[in-house]
Amino acid sequence: MGIRQMVDLARCDVFDDLAHNGQMAFDRDAAVAWYGKNRARSRALFDLISADAYYSQPIALRHPIVFYEGHLPAFSFNTLVKRALGRPSIDARLETLFARGIDPHESAAAGADARRAASLWPARDEVHRFADEADRQVIDALEHAELERPGDPLLDRAEAVFTILEHEAMHQETLLYMWHRLPLAQKRAPSGYRPRVDGASPRQERVEVPAGCATLGVARDAVRFGWDNEHPALSAQVPAFSIDRHDVTNAQFLEFVEAGGYRQREWWRPEDWEWIERENIAHPLFWERRDAAWQWRGMFEMVPLPGGWPVYVSQAEAAAYARWRGARLPTEHEVEAARQPPAGVWEWTASWFTPYPGFRPYPYEGYSKPWFYTHRVLRGASWATPEGLVRPSLRNWYEPSFRDFPSGFRCAGDL
Repeated sequence: MGIRQMVDLARCDVFDDLAHNGQMAFDRDAAVAWYGKNRARSRALFDLISADAYYSQPIALRHPIVFYEGHLPAFSFNTLVKRALGRPSIDARLETLFARGIDPHESAAAGADARRAASLWPARDEVHRFADEADRQVIDALEHAELERPGDPLLDRAEAVFTILEHEAMHQETLLYMWHRLPLAQKRAPSGYRPRVDGASPRQERVEVPAGCATLGVARDAVRFGWDNEHPALSAQVPAFSIDRHDVTNAQFLEFVEAGGYRQREWWRPEDWEWIERENIAHPLFWERRDAAWQWRGMFEMVPLPGGWPVYVSQAEAAAYARWRGARLPTEHEVEAARQPPAGVWEWTASWFTPYPGFRPYPYEGYSKPWFYTHRVLRGASWATPEGLVRPSLRNWYEPSFRDFPSGFRCAGDL
């Protein structure tokens, strides 16, 4: 995981070194290249799944797979070509369908019947024709259109361009954790694939962080682009605390499982215990017991449980483990105070997902706003996060019981 790099908590201007990025001129060629790279990677990800998985819904709270193959080009076309530039539709029906899609609870009802599910969505060749035309028009706009208009709600500082580029990259992470839930028989490993499960567990220890000022978020004019929930910067005094140097590993979490942690309600919040009992949950999602040994359900095959890997669990499970250890989860400010280079996994925090004072919705009203106060914040990145998205201000958020995501955690404590 690497050594934790502590910020100077005597300073609250920790993002001054990023300020020059907000002044960079828009690079049209770079935007075209990024869009092309995004689309190529998305196509490669869809090539990993078999045809019979196309209308399936591997995660109940996410749309069927077909939606995402149409949604990615549709969002780019709708946001940049239609809304920002005011150009005409390609296919209004598909643009609307793939803007939000059939609600997940509606498609979930059809999930048990693949034929019925398929009837709710267009054929794959129709999706491809729509995507090809959307790509053609988006690339034409990136190459030739006026993309920067000061004061424009979508084109100020070319924000619509960065929105569509980061949107697709973010969804590639979504696709990968959806693929993780597909049956192994419905996926094809890429050429040269070989899982790496060796290596010793890192030596766990606590780091003490002195009291001081930590800053979340970033000023809108200090970076070239950020999502609405990243702005504006928010500084706060953080009392001294301690935090694990590394994420909790599978081997460490196994001690909680074997000690009966999933059967002892004392470690769980009341609502989390109801969830544990209702869903009959007894161990992390990607663990399976086979021949008296724990296995880990990888993307393409089962492997012996890698003890040194970060454990992937829900926020509810992470909080229960922390209580069992006599600790707690860190707050979002504490994670920032113990900031480090990306560790390769999103980390749960104890903080609710809330707006920073001065929040302004962007790129549309429903991007962050509907999830405030009901979801918990994660910070960092995962093995599936495209490198270009990793920055200190980036936030993620999920319901406390969501555990399909590659999310780990560290334990913290007061000093």
